[in-house]
Amino acid sequence: MTTDANAPWLIVGLGNPGSEYAMNRHNVGFMVVDLLAGRVGGRFKRAQKAQAQVVEGRIGAPGPENRRVILAKPMSFMNLSGGPVNALREFYKVPTAQVVAVHDELDIDYGVLRLKLGGGDNGHNGLKSMTKVMGSGYHRVRFGIGRPPGRMQVADFVLRDFSSAERKELDFFVDRAADSVECLVTEGLERAQSAYNS
Repeated sequence: MTTDANAPWLIVGLGNPGSEYAMNRHNVGFMVVDLLAGRVGGRFKRAQKAQAQVVEGRIGAPGPENRRVILAKPMSFMNLSGGPVNALREFYKVPTAQVVAVHDELDIDYGVLRLKLGGGDNGHNGLKSMTKVMGSGYHRVRFGIGRPPGRMQVADFVLRDFSSAERKELDFFVDRAADSVECLVTEGLERAQSAYNS
């Protein structure tokens, strides 16, 4: 993977806009980029060139590992995420390999992280939309939410809030996911995988 040290990284939290979705499992990507925005001391504002909210900032200690980042939350719904993400990528001149999608993942146990570059969408509508418009060569930070219990439909499960039992650990897991994004951007994928692919 080649990265451009002069280009920013685009960190995209996937989710649905609106307060009714804020604590849904499907919105964990928003939760992670909200935390990162707090860490860089920024507040989300409307993007000029895309249907999204953005924060610009820097991640990493001063020196060669300090990276410029654009944190983004698409304000389309999940299945239309690709349009706003690609518009931001083009506006900020971000190489596809420096785009990071932070998203919920059904096939991983709750709270477990998996970082990777490229691959399929695994039925995730946000990834499907992104891949359709810009190819699959972007990074993913996959935040495990587990499978629905019993016969519950996947759509119902992802659009439900985290359970009270899950919420007891949610802050810790979101914090760890934000740490993994910082490690990915400043130290590279291999280092981040060895530290966070639990």
